Amino acid sequence: MKGQLSAEMLILIAVIIAVVAIAATRLISTAQDSSEEIDIQSKEMLDMSDNAVKGKAGDFCTKDTHCVGTCNDAINECN
Repeated sequence: MKGQLSAEMLILIAVIIAVVAIAATRLISTAQDSSEEIDIQSKEMLDMSDNAVKGKAGDFCTKDTHCVGTCNDAINECN
């Protein structure tokens, strides 16, 4: 009859669906791992660039965020 599927065809379709599901799961897992690693490396880069532009001891400052250490408000100088 037309329109009937054989057992072999059903098995083949089931195998294809299983392979696609496994591949999708692996891709999602890899994407999540990559995203976490990118987040970690981005934070490290931001921290390094932030520290590179902060003032060292003796540099002029108006608040602690301008210095690697703290800002001595009395003399506007990084400690």
